[in-house]
Amino acid sequence: MRGRLHVVGFGPGGKEHMTFKAAEVIQNADVVTGYTAYVNMVKPYFPDKEYKATGMMREVERCRMAIEDAMSGKDVAMISSGDSGIYGMAGIIYQLAEEMGADIDIDTVPGMTAASTAASVLGAPLMHDLAIISLSDLMTPLDLIMKRVDCAGQGDMIVCLYNPKSKTRTTYLDQARNILLKYRSPDTPVGIVRDAGREGEWSKVTTLGGMDPDDVDMFTIVIIGNSQTYESNGRMITPRGYKVGGE
Repeated sequence: MRGRLHVVGFGPGGKEHMTFKAAEVIQNADVVTGYTAYVNMVKPYFPDKEYKATGMMREVERCRMAIEDAMSGKDVAMISSGDSGIYGMAGIIYQLAEEMGADIDIDTVPGMTAASTAASVLGAPLMHDLAIISLSDLMTPLDLIMKRVDCAGQGDMIVCLYNPKSKTRTTYLDQARNILLKYRSPDTPVGIVRDAGREGEWSKVTTLGGMDPDDVDMFTIVIIGNSQTYESNGRMITPRGYKVGGE
């Protein structure tokens, strides 16, 4: 039989945030492969599946393992939290499959990305053009990351920061903030959401000038509004441009 490999985004973690298709694909797979922490998230919902997992920084290894299983004729689900095509495994899978000459069927199953999940907690901050930027410099040079932040600031785009801080990256968020302060008021609303869509979810609406880096860790999403974004009753709202109210 010709093997199939589904690159599945399962959202923030809970089954209530999975798409019907994502849950169906995982349920029907012969093998479910992924990062150990992600495998542990989905196991309670699909306890009878065969799981294969690898730890952090072993992305290529587990993608190769998934492709090899599919090449043997199995139906494989390679899982990622959020959306598999946004900082997920989809790109690596397609690259490796081509390199390996894998004669298999591959499809990408989208999921709710962290930006959408965090935005739903905060209100409606992503109602206009936005930039999603990861502050992790493991695979992207820091100067290029900050150049992208600068361009987003010049374009008055809403900025959603992934991976804003870690134990070793403690100053990058401040660098990004200082760049954006060249173009935006210190009163610009900023939303901070930790563990969005997961147990222990926590959120806060603050300002660009008053943002406390101690509120942020590697499980946090930071959403910085554009020049039109405002805060109302603890919610961030970015107008889309529609006329509301009387003439």
